[in-house]
Amino acid sequence: MKQHFLIIDTETTQDRLVADFAAVICDRKGKIENQCAVLVAGIFDNADAHPLFYTGDASPVFGKATLPARYDRYGKMLGTGQRMLASVAAINRWLERAQGKYSPILTAYNLAFDNAACTNTGIDLTMFSERFCLWHAAANKWGASKAYRQSILENVGFNAPTKHGNMTYHTNAEAMARFIVGPDLPPEPHTALEDIIGYELPILRALVKRAPKKEYLDPPPYNWKDYQVKTNFKPA
Repeated sequence: MKQHFLIIDTETTQDRLVADFAAVICDRKGKIENQCAVLVAGIFDNADAHPLFYTGDASPVFGKATLPARYDRYGKMLGTGQRMLASVAAINRWLERAQGKYSPILTAYNLAFDNAACTNTGIDLTMFSERFCLWHAAANKWGASKAYRQSILENVGFNAPTKHGNMTYHTNAEAMARFIVGPDLPPEPHTALEDIIGYELPILRALVKRAPKKEYLDPPPYNWKDYQVKTNFKPA
């Protein structure tokens, strides 16, 4: 039987509900066979009760000041047909049909986060019994490699030091995809479908090609201590 994967991604609200939901079904080679990209009715279109997530600071992506531009971008997607409003019930019907037709392995880049947001929203992922975290699997496969650390140096992929002086390097989807695809990959747009297709799908395709199934299906949990700068980088 042909093996399929279901990659999901979400953009959430300030109260941790899903506003933008996307799912892509692909085969082992990364060929897309089906996809779903919707804004969740009753959540996305109720910005007063469920505003898109923001940090409250001057972040160029998630700062509160960016909310009007983000809503405007989604509004244009609705206008062009790139997105449609769909109920949670309609999303669950799509997922049920996907399970019945493809029986895919579920994954997401930070599966725990996306799964929790979907649970909060009523989006049912329990039907997918075989699953793994793409972030944990990719970090385990490449995160400590010399080539990946060189990519981090070239792209200045470091987190700010904590108050305790700990400093880690990036293993997020953007950094990992840039390592896989190449240094010219632009920043993630942080819209669900586009993040899957441009970033998470290339990571999955490379992982399935280069790692045995048992390795990516059961990766060790992410441990920030394994990605500290002081233990992975040495002064020249």
